[in-house]
Amino acid sequence: MDSVEKEARTVEEAVQLALDELGLTEEEVEVDVLTEPNKGFLGVVGSRPAKVRVTADPSSLRPRSVMSKMLDLMGVEATIEEEETPDGIKLDVKCADSAILIGRKGKNLSAIQYLINRMYNHGRLKRARISVDIEAYVERRKQSLEELARHTAEKVKKSNKEVKLEVLNPQDRRSVHLALQNDPAVRTYSVGSGTYRNVIIAPSQQRGGNRTKRHER
Repeated sequence: MDSVEKEARTVEEAVQLALDELGLTEEEVEVDVLTEPNKGFLGVVGSRPAKVRVTADPSSLRPRSVMSKMLDLMGVEATIEEEETPDGIKLDVKCADSAILIGRKGKNLSAIQYLINRMYNHGRLKRARISVDIEAYVERRKQSLEELARHTAEKVKKSNKEVKLEVLNPQDRRSVHLALQNDPAVRTYSVGSGTYRNVIIAPSQQRGGNRTKRHER
């Protein structure tokens, strides 16, 4: 929803109603006053409310507003918090339909994050990296993958044989690589093509020859 029209006793009240519906601030919209309020005869009879049209300004929309619009189109009610981080902008989403939004192993969440980045950065000279988390799923998934990486690394050290992990998205692969980057006994790298790839955890040195430790993402 990019534009709404609202009526109220005053222009200010009508604008606020529109802002509440759009989920935006005054800095993110353009306001057209369609009708000025009129008190009518004796302040009552024939009174006319104020009517405004409030339109979202695409150039000033925040990622939170874009995400809100996307979820509205999906018919999902949610609260969204936006936070500036050293890596970019993080959106924390809380809603009752979290399982549907996250999907199996976070595939729906990955798709939503991809779309929000494309929608927000389209036509912008300065691009922003937007990360999305839903009900703290990303953090829980990160901790789970770090435990898996360390556990698998111990197996690799004992067997001196590499192990291929399941197919992972870029964010999950990064969690595995970072979890083991300071372990001198193992190396990690990705195989496959496309967005989803396998991570290999291998000994830094294998019997039959030496190999240089590496981390590929």
